[in-house]
Amino acid sequence: MSASAMRRVVVPRRASVSRVLADYQGMAAAAAATRKPAASTVDVFLSHRGVDTKSTVAGLLYDRLAQMGVRPFLDSQSMEPGDKIYERVDAGIRQSRVGVAIFSPRYCDSVFCLHELAMMVEGGKKLIPIFCDVKPSELAVGSAASAAAESPEDLARYARAIREAKLTVGLTFDSKKGDWPDLVSRTANVVLKCLKQAKL
Repeated sequence: MSASAMRRVVVPRRASVSRVLADYQGMAAAAAATRKPAASTVDVFLSHRGVDTKSTVAGLLYDRLAQMGVRPFLDSQSMEPGDKIYERVDAGIRQSRVGVAIFSPRYCDSVFCLHELAMMVEGGKKLIPIFCDVKPSELAVGSAASAAAESPEDLARYARAIREAKLTVGLTFDSKKGDWPDLVSRTANVVLKCLKQAKL
């Protein structure tokens, strides 16, 4: 094959690749211009002390809300191996519109729980407290959380968030006498009502 014949074969191929590449870039630019931000993947954030309530109200409430078409965040259900805990939790709280704080006797001993509570309060989330085997008046930053806090500023954040929760009407529950399905149903209904109000 002569050199001129080779050029006749190669040039059209190059032109074709360039044309395809240009078309692809044009489509990508058009798609980027019309792309909408990703929708929130979390409606309600469930904050709880795992050793106290994960297998009871937190787990049951997660299942009930998911069955109702609500997108709840619960660490054991919503996180994957390799996730950075604080990053994933913080993102879940920011995306949510409603926060459920399940207060239990050891909730306020956990800096993780208090961090979640502070973020929900500071983010202006609609807060639904559940006082499970604990009275609002008993809530205070625990000694374990005080020792684990990174700074006095964090302790002040936690204390402010607890004060806010104490001043918010919530649901009370005695695990020795109460009806778990009733608590879960009542809480789920309150969450749905709050989510509907948030859309108005």
